[in-house]
Amino acid sequence: MIMDDMIKNKFQPLEITLCILLIAIVIITFIQVLFRYVFQLSLAWTEELARFVFLWLASLSIAYAFKLKSHFALTFLIDRMNDGYKRILYFIVNGIMLIFLIIFVWTATEYNLSVISQIGPSTGLSMFVPYSSLIIGGLLMIYYILQDVLKNIKNGSEV
Repeated sequence: MIMDDMIKNKFQPLEITLCILLIAIVIITFIQVLFRYVFQLSLAWTEELARFVFLWLASLSIAYAFKLKSHFALTFLIDRMNDGYKRILYFIVNGIMLIFLIIFVWTATEYNLSVISQIGPSTGLSMFVPYSSLIIGGLLMIYYILQDVLKNIKNGSEV
């Protein structure tokens, strides 16, 4: 189903990025296992780089789930409400999520600025690189929530 949507809508940048990151983590981990067990050499940079790629993969995957509205939701209470209350609750929940995500992105930005001079011991990358995934993922989540809210306001459709 996801593959059909990707083909129908032409590949989107987020989906392409997620595919590249997934392929990268598989290749990096394969290299790590190959060198450790076949060549009896331990490459320190592969473990660190795989961890950094995993941070990006996780953050962007969460944002992608926001895009598809596929996060886990308990709807047994909402299903029993009439449409007016559903819409009100929908906007309250999205408002709370937006407030949380704005605070999250702000805090992640402050943290990133504090670690910009720290360097990963094996890769030599600034710690800003892996931790900036929190900022990008958070901003994408905010974008997808706002996009959904604006669509519902414009269409006036049922939530």
